[in-house]
Amino acid sequence: MIGYDGKRYFLDYKVSDSVGKIRAFHGNVGILVRAYAYILSLGIEGLESVAETAVVNTNYVMTRLLKAGLFELPFFKMRKHEFVLSARKLRESTGVRALDLAKRMLDKGVHPPTVYFPLVVDEAMMVETPETASLYDLDTFVDAMISSGREAETNAETVKGAPYSASVGRIDDVKASHPKTIKLRWDNPARR
Repeated sequence: MIGYDGKRYFLDYKVSDSVGKIRAFHGNVGILVRAYAYILSLGIEGLESVAETAVVNTNYVMTRLLKAGLFELPFFKMRKHEFVLSARKLRESTGVRALDLAKRMLDKGVHPPTVYFPLVVDEAMMVETPETASLYDLDTFVDAMISSGREAETNAETVKGAPYSASVGRIDDVKASHPKTIKLRWDNPARR
């Protein structure tokens, strides 16, 4: 429960009808229970259907992105639920990196793809299309990715400065990963 002492908010662990703190030693059991419940709710036929939908969605998005001519496909093999593109050509011609494109996509209201994974692909952008996404959602994602790439070609500095509409702008990655500035522990104000 959230407590308030008149000056600041804090987590109040002294609630009588609470299950208490969830500790890290429980591992990923919560994720496993959710996944199991999802599988049970679908049944065999439903599970096959969502798997097929994920493959169709992935190949639809990949085809549209490749037709735009902004990205390269580093691996030419059958796609299942994800694919990896490279923004290497875009970086070489404009100086805009995969991270810049991802940040710009935030301004367009879209969750960007995973960047720089796998590490063997230069300027990697891993796209995982969910089976629950509608055609509208898929097109919105593709349009945001293509428009961010086109914007990089015409106005690279705008893309490099993104995001503009997020609550937090660019984070200094070097400073954030420095041992003296990184905070690996949360200090519980209730224990003070």
